[in-house]
Amino acid sequence: MARHRSFSEAATTNKVSQSAVSQIVIMLEKRLGVRLVDRSKRPLQLTREGRAYYDGCRKLVDQYLEVEASVRHISDPYSSVIQVAAIYSVGLRDMSQYVKRFVAQNPKAQINIEYLHPDRVVEKVLDGAADFGLVSFPQASRKLIAIPWREEEMVLACAPGHPLAAKRRIRVADLAGQKYVGFDKDLVIRKKVDRFLRDHGVAPDVVLEFDNIENIKQAIEISAGVALLPLPALRREVQGGTIVALPLADAHLFRPLGIIQRRSPKPGAGAQTFIEVLRQPDEPSAEDQPVEGIYASGSKAGASALVAGGPRTQDGRRQEGGPR
Repeated sequence: MARHRSFSEAATTNKVSQSAVSQIVIMLEKRLGVRLVDRSKRPLQLTREGRAYYDGCRKLVDQYLEVEASVRHISDPYSSVIQVAAIYSVGLRDMSQYVKRFVAQNPKAQINIEYLHPDRVVEKVLDGAADFGLVSFPQASRKLIAIPWREEEMVLACAPGHPLAAKRRIRVADLAGQKYVGFDKDLVIRKKVDRFLRDHGVAPDVVLEFDNIENIKQAIEISAGVALLPLPALRREVQGGTIVALPLADAHLFRPLGIIQRRSPKPGAGAQTFIEVLRQPDEPSAEDQPVEGIYASGSKAGASALVAGGPRTQDGRRQEGGPR
């Protein structure tokens, strides 16, 4: 509740009823004989006593997690499950090659990747439920370390039948007035894209908004609009001919991906080694599909042919049946 400043949001995050959260806080206040939450303000705020209680409990939890992690890794630092929280679109990259590379070196290790909304990724890392997180536009804070990982080129994604699909490249000005499918306004990537378009004096017609790339791609496939999306997230659709990816001819826009981890306690030896593997140069890949639980790897191929029309023949022509 202290993090969300809302009983209802805290209940949703912890998968309990709002009444249960309220009763827990009331019981704590009765036992301590003080008021922990100022309910007269919106959003809710902790009282001075509430802040002291929260900070103290947070330190105790941090110390417990640190002791537990050190004990778990005494006998075999690579035998435990490594918990990773990632934004949805990271799973569509080539994560499997890193998992395979790490497990080949550490056969006792097990990697569990959970795909979540960006805010939930941060929460999982802060709560210690994830050893580290994979997010876009990572930001360091008093409690989090942000490690640069990679940058992904943003391209225009549109349906094969869209008028812009006939181009090999587009100019930013081509987006003016186009029906556009955007990210939710509270997401960092939406703010970055909006600023990029404003800087170029372009105002598309935003017709739909979603909090994840998968829904945006589905909207594009049914010709609801176009969108600026990271190229790696479009591999499967471009190869299947359901989306065309067009590079920008007169500008560059990239989405930085990063690794976030708690400053204390730090991830165990196994998680730290997996982070090192992630930061190694990647190998060519075609597509992978995110799964809940243990990550399943698949076949991989290069991405160089994906921009502006998908696979091509040896003489550079588009293959029959590919996106146009």
